[in-house]
Amino acid sequence: MNINEAISSIGVVPVIKLNHPERDAAPLAKALCAGGVPVAEVTFRAVGAATAIRLMAEACPDMLVGAGTVLTTAQVDEALAAGAKFIVTPGLDPEIVKYCQSKNLPIFPGCTTPTDYHTAYKLGLEVLKFFPAEQSGGLAKIKAMSAPFPMFKVMPTGGISLKNLAEYIKAPVICACGGSYMVTADLIDNNKWDEITELCKKSVEIVKEARSNG
Repeated sequence: MNINEAISSIGVVPVIKLNHPERDAAPLAKALCAGGVPVAEVTFRAVGAATAIRLMAEACPDMLVGAGTVLTTAQVDEALAAGAKFIVTPGLDPEIVKYCQSKNLPIFPGCTTPTDYHTAYKLGLEVLKFFPAEQSGGLAKIKAMSAPFPMFKVMPTGGISLKNLAEYIKAPVICACGGSYMVTADLIDNNKWDEITELCKKSVEIVKEARSNG
């Protein structure tokens, strides 16, 4: 099973900003895995993202820990050295895509327009991040975009919650949904690991039910 298939099989990707990785990374990784969500996108919006990736990967070696909000090839190198298994970018930067491809590192760039999709097609990509999802037209736009570009699977992120997760995930074009609702600052900063685990379990249940009924 490759990274794309593994992420699709889980169905949800927690998007994480850790302010205190030395304290929170390991218990967070264990809480996510306990909830049946052994994957994480650790954003480089926070200082210490590479440390967080390394500590999460060490705590749960079988977990798919990736780097998000990657803006430079230097950050790709930093993430890869920390043990990142995939890269997520907010937009489509062909230079970063080609750099990751040269290192056989899966990359999911943010794409929301026909021009983005066409460029991604020429770059040989298979899975795209659709960001920010709700603000960019949501599932209706994703479905419309899949008409001329049926070769892509999509990972929408932005505005996804337990309320609309089922609606998104039952669409065949959706690979997985990114979200931060199960890893909010309140939950992490107050060490509410059990609540995080429960939110992950609910997410997994929604994914399974939506796909079985889709």
